[in-house]
This record gives sequence, structure tokens and C-alpha cells, in this order.
Amino acid sequence: MSDYPIESGEVSADDRNLAMLAHLLGIVSGFLGALVIWLVNKDKPEKAFVNDHAKEALNFQITLIIAYFVCGLLSFIVIGLFLIPVLLIANLVLCIMAGMKAKDGFQYRYPFTLRLIS
Repeated sequence: MSDYPIESGEVSADDRNLAMLAHLLGIVSGFLGALVIWLVNKDKPEKAFVNDHAKEALNFQITLIIAYFVCGLLSFIVIGLFLIPVLLIANLVLCIMAGMKAKDGFQYRYPFTLRLIS
């Protein structure tokens, strides 16, 4: 994925909206929204932009699930209790940033994300 804008003729407004939705659904539904969008569009070559964004959002949400689990374990020594709000805020901010990039036709890569689905 590149940080350069996609030519406006290559990606339709519907595809940009669907890619944005894949990111923003992570705020309210965790990985389920991105998973559904990715499963519906993964075999459609004309939906490569949507597929890339949905995979990126799905990888980020899976990474967050792992981080929440680690924070749960660390809550026994209190530090996890302080890290959970950090994860919640990071999820909100990064999902909004990614959604805005997708809406503008840019590719976006979440920082600190495990790329489990490629």
C-alpha cells in the first residue's frame, strides 16, 4: 500500500465510502465490521481499494484484541488498568484518521499493527 493519492477516476465514491466504513465500524463493532466488508469484497479485483482498507482495519482490530488480552493479564499488577484507556483512545483516534484517509482516496497503514491477514 502506498501513501500516494489514488487517481480520482480509479476509485469510485462508493468504494471510498465503503473503505471509510471499514475503519469507522472498528470503533463500535470491533473487528466484525471490517471482517464482513473484507469477506464480501476479497474476491472482487475491481474492489482492491476496499479490500486493502478492510484488511488493514481487520488487522488493526485483531492487534487491539491481543493488546486488550495482555492488558487484562497485566491488570493483576495494576499497570493493565492504566493501559486499557490508552487503547480505547488509540482505537478512536486511529480509526477516525484512517477513515478520513480512505474517504480522500489515500491508502493508510496503522502503526504498531500485526499484519496477520495479507
